Amino acid sequence: MNTNYSENNQLVLVGKVTSDKRFSHEIYGEKFYVFDLSVPRLSGNADIIPITISERLLLEEDLDIGKNITIEGQFRSYNSYENEKNRLVLTVFAKEVKFLEGEEEFKPSKENVSNEVTLDGYICKKPIYRKTPFGREIADILLAVNRAYNKSDYIPCIAWGRNARFSENIPVGTEVRIVGRVQSRQYEKKYEDGTSEIKVAYEVSVASLEVVNADIDEENKEENEEQAM
Repeated sequence: MNTNYSENNQLVLVGKVTSDKRFSHEIYGEKFYVFDLSVPRLSGNADIIPITISERLLLEEDLDIGKNITIEGQFRSYNSYENEKNRLVLTVFAKEVKFLEGEEEFKPSKENVSNEVTLDGYICKKPIYRKTPFGREIADILLAVNRAYNKSDYIPCIAWGRNARFSENIPVGTEVRIVGRVQSRQYEKKYEDGTSEIKVAYEVSVASLEVVNADIDEENKEENEEQAM
């Protein structure tokens, strides 16, 4: 199968720099840094998203706190081995950065999107469907998105309503295309010794979900087409 790795994982974010850049790693003499980007939602809240960027994209201008920028890139994952445990770390890998004029905060609208990601990958775990205490339908999806050199990014996604019900019956290994937004979410991690810690999870909130090149029955086809509209 021929995969266009530049098209199966595409992302655009518009937001404000909210932290100094921190050294991350170096590959073949090229240094990479991480910083936080505040990306506004339509609701007025904001997601704080970690961005990984090469020093080569910062030759003309630096990432001062408060600057408004556009990031084009990919949503990626890697394993971090800490305290004898593997941990999945998620970050936006920047391929291009544009510095916006002025300091006025970007205000998103339905026509002026500040956060959109498109992923073409494979269901690698059975989606977990459930209902919240308030009766809202939700499903957790883990998507494997192929990358060059036999690598894959494992992206947690969260679907709602009809998308959640539909994803519950998608077999593992099915290729799907997801369009949504990257979101940050705080949660409380409880430990066996009774202590707890507030952590931040990153995931894709699914806006549309479409099965790609799969043999599914006509009823599921019709429902899937409705959700892709």
